[in-house]
Amino acid sequence: MMYTCRSNIKIFACNSNIELAKSIAKSLGLSLGDAEVSQFSDGEISMKINETIRGADVYIIQSTSYPVNDNLMELLIMIDAMKRASAGRITAVIPYYGYARQDRKTRARDPISAKLVANLLTSAGANRVLTMDLHCAQIQGFFDIPVDNLVGLPLLTNYYSQKYGEDLSEFVAVSPDLGSVGRTRGFATKLDIPLAIIDKRRPKANVSEIMNIIGNVEGKRVIIVDDMIDTAGTITNAANALKERGAIEVDACCTHPVLSGPAIERIEKSAIDELLILDTIELPEEKKIAKIKQVSVAPIFADAINRIHEGISVSKLFD
Repeated sequence: MMYTCRSNIKIFACNSNIELAKSIAKSLGLSLGDAEVSQFSDGEISMKINETIRGADVYIIQSTSYPVNDNLMELLIMIDAMKRASAGRITAVIPYYGYARQDRKTRARDPISAKLVANLLTSAGANRVLTMDLHCAQIQGFFDIPVDNLVGLPLLTNYYSQKYGEDLSEFVAVSPDLGSVGRTRGFATKLDIPLAIIDKRRPKANVSEIMNIIGNVEGKRVIIVDDMIDTAGTITNAANALKERGAIEVDACCTHPVLSGPAIERIEKSAIDELLILDTIELPEEKKIAKIKQVSVAPIFADAINRIHEGISVSKLFD
């Protein structure tokens, strides 16, 4: 898509996902703004903006993924630098919003860190936030500034539609837990395939236990759908359980490939035949294994940035 009639728009990037930032800028027919983001010897963030941004419509691209706190501080400091340099409007483009899982109190004296991060972004000087597939959509309400929460579902369903064409009659979409049913139902509806649900009990953090499968997967090819994969315990346990219950092929997909700790080793050893991910989080070379396929979110973020800049509705991109 060609974008025209734009003026005074600047795209900057911190260090968490430079390749995605370059792709977004390229899709817009722009180059990344001239900025240096590094650290002093004691670990403090050093920031240099090497071009004027006075009155500009500025977009800062930064996923708050691992190392979460360093990447979050980079973003906050760049927002502050832009505000003090008299940027006209500052949009924080956060393809992956870290701390999103800490969105409510589950025990006494728990923090609500997702709300704290929202406060920090607003206090730093962000005028708007553009993100994708927040772990809980209610996090939009933690902000007192506009939030556009893009959806990765069309990118995932398009991949399977192109790969298998009309031959999806043997497939079943599987929700790995009850919390993901809404997302998986949307996926299943888009591809016109049945839905199954895994009912699991999690005895402690990052440990899941498969309890029951609701729906028929015997003799079927299944696609497990989730918003993020962290340590991959849930998704690999689900895949193994589905194979044990007669599934002939198990694929999986997610928007955010956090893939921390033993995730890659677990995926390699699991019953998952193919894992489809989006590039909201940069995938290091050592994690690029044969089972993992990646689709870029750059075009949809470029379209959203162009629409925000031009004052056009972004809601079309939520379809």
